Formats: sequence, structure tokens, C-alpha cells
Amino acid sequence: MAELIPIALRTLFFYALIILIFRMMGKREIGELSILDLVVYIMIAELAVAAIDDPNNQLFHVVMPMLLLMIIQIVFAFISLKSKHFRDVVEGKPTLIINKGKIDEKEMKKQRYNFDDLLLQLREQNVRNIADVEFAILETSGKLTVFEKEKNQSSYTIPLIIDGEIQTKNLERIEKNPLWLRQELRKRGYRDVKKISFCSFQNGDFFIDVQDFR
Repeated sequence: MAELIPIALRTLFFYALIILIFRMMGKREIGELSILDLVVYIMIAELAVAAIDDPNNQLFHVVMPMLLLMIIQIVFAFISLKSKHFRDVVEGKPTLIINKGKIDEKEMKKQRYNFDDLLLQLREQNVRNIADVEFAILETSGKLTVFEKEKNQSSYTIPLIIDGEIQTKNLERIEKNPLWLRQELRKRGYRDVKKISFCSFQNGDFFIDVQDFR
């Protein structure tokens, strides 16, 4: 019985510590976890389990790497806020699997995403026929976002600028180019693209947000 008390105390301690660490790292849904998030969470959990299983293991030797992982995660999250390029490298980019009703097999191959995966995720969204799909986007979380043909293709937000960088692929999707975008921005009084944190186009209207944290 005496041997169980240290194990129980360690369990409670690491339970509280892990909750604190996860709260400090920020709120994200399980389905939205990036690869980096998943790796950090698994490593922290493994460290806690090892410490609970071995009462002779000093707490400092376990808590220190857990806190280090937390600090790394917070630093990476801060860098991700500042740099889209870093975010793309660490978390990846959404991939257009179906574009204007045409399946992009090359992108599917790059993502190691097969037709069984595609059909399964379409069924999960009550889409019975690929022919009914106008656009399908594979998000970085692995979730498939589907827009059916009967819906207006501009009825969803199309990001044109993210963190001061023009999204040329998204411009191509609406059959526009960077020159058109710059001209439209100048008409609205925005001359420096680098100062725009986010710009989207939806139903013929622009949404523009200027950077306020740099």
C-alpha cells in the first residue's frame, strides 16, 4: 500500500502539470493539431508515463524536458504568427484535390492521398458523387473541405494576401493576377502589400486587415 502512495501523488502532479502546459501552449481542437503539435503532445505524455512508472526517477529530470518542449512549442507558435513561410514549412499547406470539377492526381500523389481516402471523406460529408464536386481542399489537419457544384464558387473566402505575401495560386483560381490585385488595393488606398496582414475576396467584395503587431 505504501508503494502506491508515491505513484498516486506523481499521477496527480503530472496530471495538473500537463493540463497547465497544454493550456499555456494554446487551444486547438484535436482534429486541427499539426504534426508538430502531435509530436510534442506524444513526447510530453511519454515523459509523464515514464516518470509515473518509475518512482525512483527524479521529478526534475522529467519536468525539465517537459517544460523545454513547452517553451519550444510556444516559440514556434510565435514565429508561425509572424512568418507564413515558417508556418508552411512546419504545418504544411492546404492542397487543392479537386479544382473546378477536375481531380488533380499529381497533388494526390504528393500527399500520398488515394481515391479510397477521397471517397471516404466525401461520403462522410454526404457527397455521393465526385461529379457533384466543384472544389475539394485537403486541409493541413487532414480534413477535406468540399464545395459542391451547385454552390457559387465565390461563396467562400479566398485568401489573396496572407502576412504581406500575395497568394498567386488563389489569384489563378479566380482568373486574376497580382497586377489586378495591386490596382484594386490602390483604389482602396492600400499601396504597400507588405503592410496587409490578410486580404480576402468573396462574392466580389474585399476584406482587408492591416498589420498592427509589427
